[in-house]
Amino acid sequence: MARKGVRPGEAHDVEEALDELYATPPSAFVPRREELAAAARTDGRAQDARRIHAARRPTLAAWAANLLLHARQQESRRFLELGRALRQAYGTLDAQGIRELTEQRRSIVSALSRQAAELAGEAGHRLSDAARQDVEATLRAVLADQDAADRWAAGRLENALTPPTDFPSAAGSRTGEPAGAAAAHPPPRSTRSSPSPKPPKPSKASRSRAEDELAERRRRRQEQADEARRAAEAADRRLGELRAEHANAETDLRRAQDREDRARERQATAERRLRQAEQDLRHRDEDLGRADQARQEAERGRRAAADAVSRAEQEARDAERKVRRLTGPSSGPG
Repeated sequence: MARKGVRPGEAHDVEEALDELYATPPSAFVPRREELAAAARTDGRAQDARRIHAARRPTLAAWAANLLLHARQQESRRFLELGRALRQAYGTLDAQGIRELTEQRRSIVSALSRQAAELAGEAGHRLSDAARQDVEATLRAVLADQDAADRWAAGRLENALTPPTDFPSAAGSRTGEPAGAAAAHPPPRSTRSSPSPKPPKPSKASRSRAEDELAERRRRRQEQADEARRAAEAADRRLGELRAEHANAETDLRRAQDREDRARERQATAERRLRQAEQDLRHRDEDLGRADQARQEAERGRRAAADAVSRAEQEARDAERKVRRLTGPSSGPG
């Protein structure tokens, strides 16, 4: 897997850089490629920088297939092992076995393609129906063709893969039919009326070997079918877990949004109360200022009145002294 969070100028292995690059959404591919190439040049790794710069942006379906390989490593390894087993066993199966394995292939390919679509959606890119079909075609190609399996296992697909028209067979007919198809469609009888010579009766040892081989083929077919079924069930379980995790995440998100809305409402209420308190305080300050001004004016008036009283009292005393002086005993005639 690619290392996360490496920025230009940091040490970065070129293979890990390419792994990271092909797991990067196509919309961010080119900017990230330039960052990684610049980091390699800064580190003096010119050849690595050229390799990184030569990387081509994958299609959406190819990116989803790469993402599936990187994000679901255990399921991907089982899928690759299943493809190897199917390619080895296909030539030994009869027509009924081929039909059973075809159903198993469809089931697991469908499950893994759903996982790829889920992963792409989580990364912010919804796959169209055409892209989903390209992912399924790529997975079918991985099961049927060794070269396709190797290319997908490298994790750096640039385009979706195209599956062959049929599964390869170890002992196919000259017409390209898979082994077992000839048994399901035997050649037509000759229309000649002359009887054909009877084949020699097989010996007891030949019959025993044939029965053992048939039993072994059936056993191997059952093992492959069981393995494919287990892989499909594991993929479906993983898909169910992812859907449950997604549902839980959505529930948590809604709860967090509700808490945020309530907090915003409380904040708005507190801000309204604060503004009202500030307004009331301003009004009280204004009232207090007016009252203080009135008090000061009253104090000035009181002092003026006290001064007037003092002057009046002084004038009264002066007048009283003058009266006593004028009305005091006069001196007699000489």
